[in-house]
Amino acid sequence: MGNLLTEFLREWERGFSHLKGSRVLLAVSGGVDSMVMAELFLRAGIGIGVAHCNFGLRGAESDGDEQLVRDWCVTHGVQCHVTKFATRERAEEWKKGTQETARILRYEWFDELAKEFGYARIATAHHANDNVETVLMNMFRGTGLKGMHGIQRERDNIIRPLLFATRAEIAEYSRQEGIVYREDSSNESDDYLRNSIRHNLVPVAEDLFRDGVQRANDTIRRLAEAEVLYERAVEQERKSLTERRGNDIYIPVRKLMKRKPLETICYELVRPYGFVSAQMPDVMSLLDAISGKYVMSATHKVIRNREFLIVISRTSEEADLIQIENIPMEIATGNAKFSFSVLPVPEDMKMPANKVLLDMDEVKLPLVLRKWKTGDYLYPLGMGMKKKKVSRLLIDMKMPIHEKDHVWVLETGKRIVWVCGIRPDERFKVKSGTREVLSVTMRLP
Repeated sequence: MGNLLTEFLREWERGFSHLKGSRVLLAVSGGVDSMVMAELFLRAGIGIGVAHCNFGLRGAESDGDEQLVRDWCVTHGVQCHVTKFATRERAEEWKKGTQETARILRYEWFDELAKEFGYARIATAHHANDNVETVLMNMFRGTGLKGMHGIQRERDNIIRPLLFATRAEIAEYSRQEGIVYREDSSNESDDYLRNSIRHNLVPVAEDLFRDGVQRANDTIRRLAEAEVLYERAVEQERKSLTERRGNDIYIPVRKLMKRKPLETICYELVRPYGFVSAQMPDVMSLLDAISGKYVMSATHKVIRNREFLIVISRTSEEADLIQIENIPMEIATGNAKFSFSVLPVPEDMKMPANKVLLDMDEVKLPLVLRKWKTGDYLYPLGMGMKKKKVSRLLIDMKMPIHEKDHVWVLETGKRIVWVCGIRPDERFKVKSGTREVLSVTMRLP
């Protein structure tokens, strides 16, 4: 590779020419990657501002990082945005890991800055090694083809203009140009999965294969392009093999069985309805099954009916437990319809009995919507964190026996958050610090 600035200018013209004349907000930590990125943008004459997050996780070291970024911005006359986060306290409040909490905090703040100061994009210093590490993590986690496209060069308002460069090339440019940066001591630890892959897997590959990181990135780019072709082919198969009749999807078995690769096509046909790869042996068995056999996902079932596989929505008669993997979502049961959405905190918190607002930070997916059962309990809102069994709650309401059979509860992590249409749980109420709410509405026929 030639001079890094020359390569950067070429990459910018090839991938980001649509941003010509726009200002970009750079996420600068003080490490070598982001400091080199800042220098490249500056030398390229692109309008920039700098954003630095002090997460307060490394004491004086974090403060030193902040000072370096501030000094660089003063020296070069660049607008500097700095904020400090009580990261550990927020992680404990949200019941999330420190790294995940830091990621949420910084990207929310970046978005706020971009809107307030008119930055067209937010640039991060992800590079070729980061891309390889991400794909390796996804591969071992089993994310399928979608995980193989790696870090996208541009997604929403985030750009990664250094994906063309390796970590070694960035470090060498810093040495040649005398660019000052600070080492993050946490990068030396193997406590985090990415660091462990970075220190233990990638160096072995680099020793075995010359230019291994760049070659891997070439493959990642081809896989990303192959994914586009794959999705296009899947959509063609879906149009050819499925017929909607009312709310049901009909798939002709004989026509399906002539397709290759059969299992992959079959999986893509049922995947949108909540079926996962582990269920495919059962779904495939329906191709040779008698009428009436079926396989269920959280929201649908695939039934073998004569010469068809029929995908239908599950009703309360067919399922007393429904798993909600994604939001927004609408679910129809035999006696009610449920709508799930995530919203900003409304000014008016008064809600009818058939609707509940829950602190989204306290809710973990997947949610489970199910019929109540003996032994269920919650901490009813407004009762001072006093535990109460659902059975007693229904008795106190003097609910008729036949109506009790139609009572649903919503739970997260095996904790009930709402006895639907009756009472939410105190632990999940909207608080002063709540940023988003989970809105759930139950509609009766």
